[in-house]
Formats: sequence, structure tokens, C-alpha cells
Amino acid sequence: MMATVRTLGIFSGRISNKLRWRGRGGRRVGSDDGRCMSSVASFKASEVHIDFCPPEQLKSKPAVKDLVFGRHFTDHMLKISYTDTSGWGKPRITPLQDLRLHPAAKVLHYAVELFEGMKAFRGVDDEIRLFRPEKNMERMNRTATRSSLPNFDGNELIELLKKLISIDQEWVPHAESSSLYIRPTLIGTEPTLGVQRPKESLLFVILCPVGPYFASGFQPVSLLADPKHVRAWPGGVGMMKMGSNYGPTLEIQKQAEARSLHQVLWLFGPEHRITEVGAMNIMVFLDKGNGEKELVTPPLDGLILPGVTRDSILSLTRQWNEFTVSERDITMSEIIQAESDGKLLEMFGAGTAAVVTPVGEIHYEGQVVKIPTMEHKHPLTQRLFDAIKDIQYGRVQSEWTVLIE
Repeated sequence: MMATVRTLGIFSGRISNKLRWRGRGGRRVGSDDGRCMSSVASFKASEVHIDFCPPEQLKSKPAVKDLVFGRHFTDHMLKISYTDTSGWGKPRITPLQDLRLHPAAKVLHYAVELFEGMKAFRGVDDEIRLFRPEKNMERMNRTATRSSLPNFDGNELIELLKKLISIDQEWVPHAESSSLYIRPTLIGTEPTLGVQRPKESLLFVILCPVGPYFASGFQPVSLLADPKHVRAWPGGVGMMKMGSNYGPTLEIQKQAEARSLHQVLWLFGPEHRITEVGAMNIMVFLDKGNGEKELVTPPLDGLILPGVTRDSILSLTRQWNEFTVSERDITMSEIIQAESDGKLLEMFGAGTAAVVTPVGEIHYEGQVVKIPTMEHKHPLTQRLFDAIKDIQYGRVQSEWTVLIE
């Protein structure tokens, strides 16, 4: 692996930006792949400057069994600054370090920020892969527009992510139970008070090796569904990946845990439509009768985050063409009726951190709705989990993966 990285000029601080295709289940995305391009001048991966962490400051890597989500961080990070007057600066890869912010920075007062969640996987062939990174870049740019933060060429950031990961490649766990979590973040840094668009910003990326999101493993979780609490609303930013969508949910999550429940099922409207579960998209598998089945997930109507895992599941199941796949509203009354009729087969959350998470029960207005998600002989939830993991870890070749050379 190191020999391959050297050919990319890892020690010179330069990176190739040519479009090339690779075998063994992956592809290389270059600047002429227009799926996540910006309409404004962007930073360039070819101009990256690298300050390597001194050998004596390199951290020891935790054992896979000790990995906790978001607790351990790699040796290096990526930083790119922006100002209205100068545009994007040159990218810098540096040792992981604290940020220096003025106390009046916009991010600290008006939550002018956004982030993405991605992963790199060490495959069964020892190749390191990203999973559909262009989808994260598209969403990140959409959120930047909504946040009055600058856009960029997503392909250039993908190339920089590959460079950063190649430097810290030994932090990618050598275990299929684990992966390297990638957190690109964009914040407003202008040191002035006033509810105005920031004229200065900072894009940075940090990496952390992670184990399973849920310590209990692939087990059904229990949900609190309380219609008094709302995650997002029409005309809001529920479809954006910004921190202000997550902070206000923590108290409700605490209430769920106080009742020995795992997560919150977010409802909306007088009909109590289900929207998301925790920080994941939600999917329901129903028996329609006459041998027909339906996989349902709420539509992207502005309340729902367009998850990469969500999109992947919809694409896979439509390719399988074995049952109806619907993006439509589904209410708690429909869930309860389906459970009463014995037609509620499975329910699961879908997201980057856990891939899919089976749901076993919902606590809703004094009743407990039981869901036999993992009680079937061949649950769809397990099949989807295996199908996506097979792609991510290189057991199945797919154009959804991008190799870190």
C-alpha cells in the first residue's frame, strides 16, 4: 500500500488530479467528474501543503476492541480558509491541533456551520475505500448554500480526503467490525457580532477510527415516539446536515434513555407522521397481502435528511425488484393497524454510523407496538446490512466505492 501512495507524491505534498479508473471494486473520481462541482472558484487539491506530524508526536493507535464512536482521533487534519476578498486559500494538511477562534466568531453565536459524516473501509483485499463520497459532497454544498457559507468543488475535496487518509492510513482499522469515520466541517469564523452572512469561513476535516455505533451490536432497539416533540418542520432545514438540527434533540434523547429506551422516533403533524429515528432515516417493511410486500420510507419533503444510506437502500431494493418500494407518508395509526393485522414485518433505521439498525418496539402514547424485525428466517434488515457491508469492504465490486491509492 505504501508503495502505491508514494507514486502519488505523498512526500512532496502534491496530488494527482487526473481521472483514472481502477479495478477490484472501486473507481477514482477526478475534477472532470461534474456530479459535485461548485459554480464558484474552488480550492485545488494539487496545491495542498503538508506539515507532517513529527515522529515523536505520533499517537499510539487504540485496539479495535477499545474503539468508541468519536473518541479517538488520527494524527493529521485538513484545513482550508475562505474570505470574501481572497476566496479559498490553499489547503493545508497539518498535525491535529486545536482551532483558534475569536470569541465573536459567527459559528459560536448563530450556529453558522455544517458537517458531513463519511467513512473509509479497509477491505478484505486490504484496499481502503470510500463509499459514495460524491453524495456527501453534493449534500454538503447544498447545506452550505442554505447556511450562507461558500461552495466548493466536491471532487477537489474528495481528492484531499484521499490524500489525508493515505497519510493516516494505518488508522483505518484492520477489522470489518470497524472503520475510519470522516468528519468534514464548514464554519463561519468572521469575528463580528450581528446576524449577517459571514465573510470568513473555515473548512476542516478530522478523522477517527470507530467501532460499532451501538455497543450492543446488531440488536433491535426500542424507540420513544412522543408527538409533543418535533425534529423539523416545513420550510425549515430538516433536510440539511447542520449541527443546529441535532443539539435540540439531546434532551429528548435523554428522556428516552430515562425510560430505558434507545432512541427517539420523531413524529410530525396532527396525524403523527413518522419522519426519522434518532439521527437516522427510517424504513418500514409491510405485508400488503396476496403475497405482496412494500418497503416504505418518508419522502424527501423538506423534513427528511437525504441520507446516503437511505438512497443506497432504495437503489438496491429497486434493482432487486422483489417488492414495492415507496417514498410516501406513513403515520403511527398505519403502523398500529399493520401491527394489529400482523402485517408489520420489519422496521429499521438507516444511516452512515450504523448502516441499518433493527427496531423492536415503539413506545407511543401509553402503548407498546411490537415489531418482529429480527424474528423472521431471512429478515430484510439483515440482508440490506450485509449487502451494503459487502460493497464497503470489497467483497462485491461496485462503482459506489472510491479507492484510496
